[in-house]
Amino acid sequence: MNTIMPYHEDTKHHLDRYARSAGQMDWNNQPDPFRFYEGTPQISLPFLRQEPKAAHQDLYLRENNAFQPVSLETIGGFLELSLALSAWKAVSGSQWSLRINPSSGNLHPSEAHLILPAFETSGTGVYHYNPLLHALEQRAEFPSGLWQKIQRHFNADGFFIGLSSIFWRESWKYGERAFRYCNIDAGHALAGLSMAANLFGWRVIYLNALSDKDVSTVFGFDRTSWHEMEAEQPEMLCFVCDARHTPLPRSLPPDLVSRFSTLSFKGTPNRLSREHVNWEIISEAAAVSEKPKTDEKRYDYGNAPLLKQADSSLSASKIIRQRRSGMAYNPEGAISKEQFLSILDKTLPRNQFAPFDVELGGPCVNLLLFVHNVNEVEPGMYFLVRDKNPNAIKDACEPRFIWEPVEKNFPLYLLQVGDFRDIATHVSCHQDIAGDSAFSVGMIGKFRDVLEKSAWKYRHLFWESGMIGQVLYLEAEAHSVRGTGIGCYFDDEVHKLLGFNDNTYQSLYHFTIGQAIEDRRLFGYPPYHHL
Repeated sequence: MNTIMPYHEDTKHHLDRYARSAGQMDWNNQPDPFRFYEGTPQISLPFLRQEPKAAHQDLYLRENNAFQPVSLETIGGFLELSLALSAWKAVSGSQWSLRINPSSGNLHPSEAHLILPAFETSGTGVYHYNPLLHALEQRAEFPSGLWQKIQRHFNADGFFIGLSSIFWRESWKYGERAFRYCNIDAGHALAGLSMAANLFGWRVIYLNALSDKDVSTVFGFDRTSWHEMEAEQPEMLCFVCDARHTPLPRSLPPDLVSRFSTLSFKGTPNRLSREHVNWEIISEAAAVSEKPKTDEKRYDYGNAPLLKQADSSLSASKIIRQRRSGMAYNPEGAISKEQFLSILDKTLPRNQFAPFDVELGGPCVNLLLFVHNVNEVEPGMYFLVRDKNPNAIKDACEPRFIWEPVEKNFPLYLLQVGDFRDIATHVSCHQDIAGDSAFSVGMIGKFRDVLEKSAWKYRHLFWESGMIGQVLYLEAEAHSVRGTGIGCYFDDEVHKLLGFNDNTYQSLYHFTIGQAIEDRRLFGYPPYHHL
């Protein structure tokens, strides 16, 4: 039986050696962060004339967000608040862009493709989103009647958006571990899409029954001439529609997928780098974790009430736009207990609660927490059980942990009191940001039992981790602190700390939140000043 386990084991960082990478940055060969489909008609998207009237909590809750009809204007706003540029930064003659969606190393392996109905100035078809120009590149036109068949299948007005990954963008810097990071970034982007859609009264639904080959067919990847090592790998296809519309199919019938195979796709992908390094282990991991067709599934996350909310004076769109990664933290910077619990509460999946109601699957990722400086919370090691099964993770852990509940009817447990700053720094590849923050996180996923049945769910584990990361990023901004995703950690040192003796659970992604120290050497420019 094919398994993804060897890839995961082979790409672990260890105290005496890191996972293989190039070892140095070949800056002259850095991949272009923007994909263009050259030779395609372009449609410039309008920018928002007015920000959505949505408050902090409306990122997640649905009741206050009125439905807005789908148009080029609202689609432009949706993309502007999910995948567009957020700023340009410059220092010492160098300039680079930042985006709304976070990315490992700011390398952005994720690309977005849309299937849209006809509007006044554009036809029905398949489009690629170009964030540099905030424009759509039309890759294929629909024949008469195809969109009507799609509408009848879903019995709803809406549109599709899908994500793909370019592995080379990440492997240029991170080598064989890049497959992990590409999937984390897909999760970041998926969460960003879900929360941005919510502000327009829309909901993003993951079409969980489709195979990767189906998604590739829909977006014409099987009919695209890629430059070597620069192909886009299909990740997911989602349907976006009125959030009040339920239920919806989680698939496309074979005859509709077959219709996409007859479309003529235009556009030549631009070359991203002059030279490449072929990390064969990544190609092998992608092949082993390819998703087949599966049965449609719906998920019920329950309707647990939110804890008392630590609210923010910032609007939802302001929080989205100003998200940044902290580069250094003030170890004296603290947050309140109310803020801490409110941040963690937003990571729990609930029905009709963005972003997890995209229905990626049942929750599999839990949070190990190193609390350093949270007022009224003892410093120590804690655990947030997101998968609703505290006994399973408790049985897998070191028996000396006390598992003391922190808050009534909330799945947060104290494991051990103490100063864990040095340990948090140590297990996160000696990075000070993990110990200097208010608290840091290790995302611990159910592993062996999930992947022995379905190797393709390896990608889902990292998607879920990335979705949690995006929530943590936005919650940090909402509470006037900052977050940083940490992809470098010593996998088995985390497992040893928790007392794991097998791979029933594995560490998947780290994160840290605290009072950031700003780098005053940097200059900022508006996101689209170049236009």
